[in-house]
Amino acid sequence: MSDGIFIHLLGAVTATRGSQSIDLGPARQRAVLAILASSAARPVPLDRLVADIWGEDAPRNAEQSVYTYIAGLRRAFEPDRGYREPSRMLAGSPAGYVLSLPPAQVDASLFAEQVGEALRARRDGDDLRALHLLDQAIAMWHGTALSGLSGPFAEAERARLDDLRLAAQEQRAVSLLRLGQHHEIVDELRDLTRRHPLRERLRELLMTALLRADRRAEALEVYEQGRARLAEELGLSPGEGLRRCHEMVLRADAIASSAAPRTLVGTPGSGSAPPGAQAPHQLPRSLAEFVGRVPEIVRLKERLAPKDDSPPLPLSIVSGPPGVGKSALAAHVANLVGERFPDGQLYVNCRGATPDLPALTALDVLGRFLRGLGVPSHAVPADLDEAAAMWRSRLHDRQVLVLLDDAADLVQIRPLLAVPVGSALLVTSRESMTWGEDAYQLELGRLSEAEAAAMLAKLAGVGRVAADAEETARLVRLCEGLPLALRIAGARLAGRPDWSVSALTARLSDERQRLHELAVGDLAVRSSLAASHAALERGTRPVDRPAARALALLGRLHVPEVTAEVACALLVVPKPEAESALERLVDAHLVERAGRERYQLHDLVRLFAGELRPAGAREALIRVLSYYAASTRLASQVSDPHRTQQAWPVEATPHALATPEEARTWLYEEEGVLFAAAVQALNSADDAIARLGINLAFGLFRHQERAYHTSEAYQLNTLALRVSERLGDEASAALAHGHIAWTLRLTARIDEAVAHLQAELTIARRLGDTFREMCTLGNLASAFDSGQRYEEALPWAECQLTLARRIGAGVGARYALMIKGYAFSGMGDPEKALEPLHEALADATNTGDASHEAQIRTALGEAHLDMDDPRQALSHLLTGHDLIMENGYRIGLVRCLIAMSRAYRTLGELDRALACVTEAIAAGGGLGHPRWEQRLREEQSAVDEARGDSD
Repeated sequence: MSDGIFIHLLGAVTATRGSQSIDLGPARQRAVLAILASSAARPVPLDRLVADIWGEDAPRNAEQSVYTYIAGLRRAFEPDRGYREPSRMLAGSPAGYVLSLPPAQVDASLFAEQVGEALRARRDGDDLRALHLLDQAIAMWHGTALSGLSGPFAEAERARLDDLRLAAQEQRAVSLLRLGQHHEIVDELRDLTRRHPLRERLRELLMTALLRADRRAEALEVYEQGRARLAEELGLSPGEGLRRCHEMVLRADAIASSAAPRTLVGTPGSGSAPPGAQAPHQLPRSLAEFVGRVPEIVRLKERLAPKDDSPPLPLSIVSGPPGVGKSALAAHVANLVGERFPDGQLYVNCRGATPDLPALTALDVLGRFLRGLGVPSHAVPADLDEAAAMWRSRLHDRQVLVLLDDAADLVQIRPLLAVPVGSALLVTSRESMTWGEDAYQLELGRLSEAEAAAMLAKLAGVGRVAADAEETARLVRLCEGLPLALRIAGARLAGRPDWSVSALTARLSDERQRLHELAVGDLAVRSSLAASHAALERGTRPVDRPAARALALLGRLHVPEVTAEVACALLVVPKPEAESALERLVDAHLVERAGRERYQLHDLVRLFAGELRPAGAREALIRVLSYYAASTRLASQVSDPHRTQQAWPVEATPHALATPEEARTWLYEEEGVLFAAAVQALNSADDAIARLGINLAFGLFRHQERAYHTSEAYQLNTLALRVSERLGDEASAALAHGHIAWTLRLTARIDEAVAHLQAELTIARRLGDTFREMCTLGNLASAFDSGQRYEEALPWAECQLTLARRIGAGVGARYALMIKGYAFSGMGDPEKALEPLHEALADATNTGDASHEAQIRTALGEAHLDMDDPRQALSHLLTGHDLIMENGYRIGLVRCLIAMSRAYRTLGELDRALACVTEAIAAGGGLGHPRWEQRLREEQSAVDEARGDSD
């Protein structure tokens, strides 16, 4: 269906099929197409379409408008498609809408692909091919991208495409310069610089072209104009690249003569060494098993050995976690660019994280380097400032590469940093270093799965690794892509020819033994991590020791991520101090940021931290679990104050939450953490900790009920029931029975649910807990209603209603009336259902119980539909839908949408009916509930049939 169709975004948004134009309709419909085309072959969720078109100003009917635009685009692209025939080109799915179009049939995607291909050609040295590709790509443009469209997506995408176009023009200029066509490019670069006066890269290219054309004065004028413009409009100085270019112009004579033979450090006249001294070559060799890291290598080479032969950047810093391969990468790159530094390459291990050995001082490092440069030992100054001055003097007018490996921090190497132009420092460190001027900082991450597998293949043999790709991938994940761990794993395989990859994987799968297994010879992941932790423990900064303690305490907490408030509870310090401790761990690459104000430990670090035994660990864990329990209870209460809170209060300061929206958002964001904390606590043999796990599980239940997270609720409450029985806590056991019953009821396991509810009822009556008894009666009625056993549901609902009125439980009375209404409708008597439902509605409205009101209005809508009154049904359903959208009751939303579709279908408004069915599917379909899955399928078929009949 997409054959011959081409989408144009690099100008006005248009589409063609062959030579014929396609009418794309109004501007917002074209905006929908632009969004989908920019994500061709990938689903785009409905909420993203709304946000991308309207932003924060979306009207209430925004989603309905999107459905209309989708329908319009389907008609435009598939004019011959029948009503009942699914769209092949613009399909809908629970994940969103997908434009089934290859990226090569969208000009913006094709443009980006050709620009990328040109960049690869240029890096391969084929500038003629790069120039041809870039000329083709730039010719695709026909005015302003996404012309005529407004909205957040259009503005952001237009800016992105414009920037990509400018980058392509810069690439074209680079290729022309490398081909010696500097005269040809000057005018074009002048025009681009005039239109983009703050784009420093354009000025660099223009200055280079003018310099090569012997127009040095004009090049200096271009720099001065840029410097003044940056200062006037942005209050900034020129960046590193532009400053280097300016220096290149100023030193044009020296640069022109740079091809002449260099005098080695220590030659006569330099005052540094006897005649005949050789340039030092101290770099360690590259590892034979070094693989991957191509982007990082390219970026470092660009700084250390620029392709335009300009001077290298003075300082490049590679930082990252222990064992990530910083030293190996630095040594590899240094060897690659060594020839660009004919006056020598110096190396020192600064011992910043070497166990049992003190770190070198700055004076130690200077002394080693000066002796390496030919200065006699007796002539090396004992004063730090004098040694640093001699260091700069010996490097003057020289090209020397200096590799400072495993630097402890900036204090250790600061005296060495001010190197003259022409020389370069390459530094590795476990610490993040901030050095603003003339510095490039590379944060080194873990290897990709492909790179890690290649590394294992080099160490253990291609055949063994390739024989079981699935187990190799699992081994990479267990090693977390960490080169040190992979080297150890590869060495162990190499030393055990009889082991398969799966044999080692099995040994590493046991978390208790993983760090023990990741050791061979003097290499060990544990000792590498221990060195970083020890460096913090003996650190001199005020934040170092709190950070070391925070890491040890985080090892006791088995959650995927933490916040500063969690660290407050662990350390018993104010939030600013807790944040400082976490940020210190980030700087030491022992903890990673996982989002705004969130932090996480990788598994190997977590396992190491779990082996530490800090004082007060039990009390710290109890404080954190109490914080989680108190915050969850508050969030549940604020999100819906009309529901009873089943978790009991605990003594802890909860997370501050003011509005229902804030509370629901916090619960959704933290649910994974809260679930993990509850599981950890419930599996503890410590009674106090296990009891907090019960509290946390009960606090989460209302959210899980609303979000329809049945599996998680079942798991937590099954554990809670086991712990409650172990502790002899019958009240908690009763609640756990009830929660388990809810999960079973929603998966159509009615008899099992009833058994748990009967157990809950027995305990409640034995304890004399009348309120719990009343709730259980209602839940029994609901269970039978879910199983469509309406005659059995009614007596339980009547019992609940009687008891609720006797004890003054309004919420229970409303619930009983609602179940009675459900039961009467289910028994085929919707008129009889109206009385209890209207009574329940009046009470819910008076008390402000929006959750009950939404459910009751849905039930009233269904009753009126059964009475052939679709308009009255819609009056309730539309209000119910709005209330459900506010409180996030997922299964209620699906039920309401099915009824709304039925009402619209009855009224002949088939597009609206289809929109409701589509929204129900996008909301998760029947969410695994057999009854509502079936109802949704039936309604979808009825809508399709009605649309087909009207065709």
